[in-house]
Amino acid sequence: MAVNDDAKKLRWVESVARLMDSQFRLPGTNFRFGLDPILGLVPFLGDVSSFAVSGTLVLTMARHGASRHLIIRMVVNIILDMVIGSIPILGALFDFGYKANERNVRLLKAHYHEGKYQGSGTGFLTVIIIIMVLAFALVMYGLAKLIGWLYGYVQDLW
Repeated sequence: MAVNDDAKKLRWVESVARLMDSQFRLPGTNFRFGLDPILGLVPFLGDVSSFAVSGTLVLTMARHGASRHLIIRMVVNIILDMVIGSIPILGALFDFGYKANERNVRLLKAHYHEGKYQGSGTGFLTVIIIIMVLAFALVMYGLAKLIGWLYGYVQDLW
């Protein structure tokens, strides 16, 4: 019964990753995109919601046997997506092409295919959550500093 439960949860991960990264197709082309780049157009709220969904997917994959090395690679994908994705205009373009969630699902499938499935790693998940929260806080701090600097720059021009 547990194996069937794992399969359902991993199918859920795959479908959410597809929704976030490639659910829609630009008519007349093969170019696919998902909700992630669309949400990224909404300042702050879009980045936070995309980060939360991506983090939830990685945590689910970690609970279902991803190794520490694989989880670190997945978190790096998410942090890269979050950091570059938070840059206005460039970040939106990056989000259309990078597709961090689908990259993570492909990594997990390759991990299972190689037979490196290890089972749950609850202690390591705690460390990953802390790292993700710190990375998110660092990006928000950087954005606040950038906005403060821009505000001061504009004030000096007036």
